[in-house]
Amino acid sequence: MEVVRASVPKRGIWGWMLFDWAQQPFHTLIITFVFAPYFAASVAPDAARGQELWGLATGIGGLVIALTSPVFGAIADASGPRKPWILAFSVIGMAACCALWFAMPGMEDLLFVLIAVALAVFGMEFAAVFNNAMMPDLVPRSELGRLSGSAWGLGYVGGLISLVLVLGFMAGQPDTGRTLLGFQPILGLDPATRQGDRVAGPLTAIWYAIFILPMFLFTPDIARRAAPSGALRRGLAELGGTLRRLPSERSYFSYLLSSMFYRDALNALYAFGGIYAAGVLQWSIVQIGLFGILANITGAIGAWLGGRTDQAFGSKSVVVGSILILIVCCIMVISTTQTEVLFVTVTDTAGASSLPDVIFYVAGGLIGAAGGSIQASSRTLLVDQVERDRVTEAFGLYALSGKATTFIGPLSIAFATGYFADEAMGLSAQDAQRLGVTPIIVLFLIGLALLPLVRSRYQDSLAASRI
Repeated sequence: MEVVRASVPKRGIWGWMLFDWAQQPFHTLIITFVFAPYFAASVAPDAARGQELWGLATGIGGLVIALTSPVFGAIADASGPRKPWILAFSVIGMAACCALWFAMPGMEDLLFVLIAVALAVFGMEFAAVFNNAMMPDLVPRSELGRLSGSAWGLGYVGGLISLVLVLGFMAGQPDTGRTLLGFQPILGLDPATRQGDRVAGPLTAIWYAIFILPMFLFTPDIARRAAPSGALRRGLAELGGTLRRLPSERSYFSYLLSSMFYRDALNALYAFGGIYAAGVLQWSIVQIGLFGILANITGAIGAWLGGRTDQAFGSKSVVVGSILILIVCCIMVISTTQTEVLFVTVTDTAGASSLPDVIFYVAGGLIGAAGGSIQASSRTLLVDQVERDRVTEAFGLYALSGKATTFIGPLSIAFATGYFADEAMGLSAQDAQRLGVTPIIVLFLIGLALLPLVRSRYQDSLAASRI
């Protein structure tokens, strides 16, 4: 039986949904399709070393979130409002994104850039923790799947538009000076110093600042419950009680463990997909950009359809189906090089083939669709595990569970890539990259194996109503 709540006006719902629109360029432009490949190909000494350093930077940012998010979440539940937390972490994230402008091609000292990347991950991901916690107070449980899916879909559309803006009008290629659409870069951006790629950082910050405003202005927040000092004591006490009870709450505990692995696998797949394409397939930024555009289109569709499927069949079904698709996609990606598809050599009469590129585009489209649906349904499946007064703490633990392997995933890729790139192994840089991303498949499989222990109250109620 659902709790009756005051109606939230449509502008409040749309304000909350626009957070995903505001934040998606961070994932699209910086983490996946523009800045990360640029860093690996042009800032770091070589692509394999770039993949290794990127894994270290994003992994350290995730580690800090893992260590602190449950505490902040518990304190937020005890004190009440989420918007002040969102504002504080948003400022950190936006400042760090702006700092990425100074990542010059071939620069010798990369420490400043790596710190900025880690802080950007820290600020942006933490802001999302508190925004996600607002979701159960906006609509009844029966509408959460559709709300989450629609928000994720809207976010992908925002990511797509920002990607087209950068690649179509800003990022000129060093060899031609032209953008993806054949234009001279706007704003006088210099292709020789890769200003069109570096501008992804400041553009992400400006975009975020503009489109997060409706959430602050129109989306209702919950009332303050306690003074800050009292909230600290109460929040820490409640967190301690939750951690002691957690192993006995089998479904909740199993879901946190499962999501810890499959979400990190997905994040690693996003983070290293563009880097992999640049190093193994020797793709240009234009090809990677087209790959990103395709993934964002299918991601929007997948999130929207996933939300409707969630409402009809439950979030657990969507999560399981999406993981299976993503495992197949990983095998497609790892088995594809310039001359191989599914580990089979493919050539045409000229000694080359376009089939590897086609397969990689197909895999990218499926990754976008399955990734959009799994992320949307993961939020609603978590809500099914706890009561409403524990939801921010739950999303803090959710961030902990995700970030616990968000640093393990990138770091394992970094270490695996470094290991296989060692001269003693006798492997090429391309083969080192291929072997370096294999931990992603293992993480997906572990997450899938834990899901049978997870229950969805909403899915159970759907099944009962059909008897």
